Amino acid sequence: MTYRSLGRTGMEVSTHCLGTMMFGAVGNPDHDDCVRIVHAALDRGINFLDTADMYSAGESEVIVGKALKGRRDEVVLATKVHFQMGEGRNRSGNSRRWIVRAVEDSLRRLGTDWIDLYQVHRPDHTTDVEETLSVLGDLVRAGKIRAFGCSTFPAEEIVEAHHTAERRALPRFRTEQPPYSILARGIEADVLPVAQRYGMGVLTWSPLASGFLSGKYRLGGPIDLTSGRPALTPARFDPAIPGNVAKLEAVEQLVELADGIGCTLPELAVAFPVAHPAVTSVIIGPRTMDQLESLLKGASVVLDDAALDRIDAIVPPGTNLYRPDGVWLPPALADAALRRRPLGERAAG
Repeated sequence: MTYRSLGRTGMEVSTHCLGTMMFGAVGNPDHDDCVRIVHAALDRGINFLDTADMYSAGESEVIVGKALKGRRDEVVLATKVHFQMGEGRNRSGNSRRWIVRAVEDSLRRLGTDWIDLYQVHRPDHTTDVEETLSVLGDLVRAGKIRAFGCSTFPAEEIVEAHHTAERRALPRFRTEQPPYSILARGIEADVLPVAQRYGMGVLTWSPLASGFLSGKYRLGGPIDLTSGRPALTPARFDPAIPGNVAKLEAVEQLVELADGIGCTLPELAVAFPVAHPAVTSVIIGPRTMDQLESLLKGASVVLDDAALDRIDAIVPPGTNLYRPDGVWLPPALADAALRRRPLGERAAG
């Protein structure tokens, strides 16, 4: 395992980060098994763990807390805030009111006195970013968190946050957590250069491209749209859709490349993000011990220029062959009311 500086936080982290989204009800409900996975990752040299309050409605944080008992000082621990937690209003978003409450809940579930990296899970157009940066700075001064970052922010939102921090003399986002894979390279055009410009650490998620780079889905092979991930988002897997055919065609070429350099497709996929100079760590999110072992094999794969040039030929830099799941959609696109004037304001014909 190798290690890199996490932006300008002063912390060093492993180039592979254990993601725990699959711990709990939505993935692996066996707490003891999940704890064993965490311990196996730590024993292999991983010192970076990422979770979020909304993963299995807090259950993932509880599991991580159990796993880190007696080993907390070994780990750079990251979690996130933003999404709805429980019923009722004002239990989500990036406001001071919610973040102050949410961080205490996360600390309690994690069984720790501090969080090393506290991340804002998505932008919040209803809250001024100045308010968010201000409360996060207060949490650093209070010793509840060591540093803070953002997750899945578009480049323009990152720039606005840094501009606001400079203008208002506030602490800055020190990291960004975007989706990044061989099939979804869009962040190479904007997010990664912006992160480099501001000295931000970058931890990327979804290296297997929602399962397309797992080797499970092949061109001409059967794809069961009634179970597993395809059942949740069938439009992303239906081979009758031309965009999915393009992904499968790219997969075939990538399998050939992986075979040629002596690794598997998942190993190639996990090795790809850390080859970019802006990327600090790639998040791997196993559900089982076997998946952990398979993904960690990619930690020993180093892609040379020839392999990276071949990947560029298959999927050009800055190109998305699909829109990654969970990417933030600007309210101006998601809310029709923001694109249409009220009837009373329309000019008379």
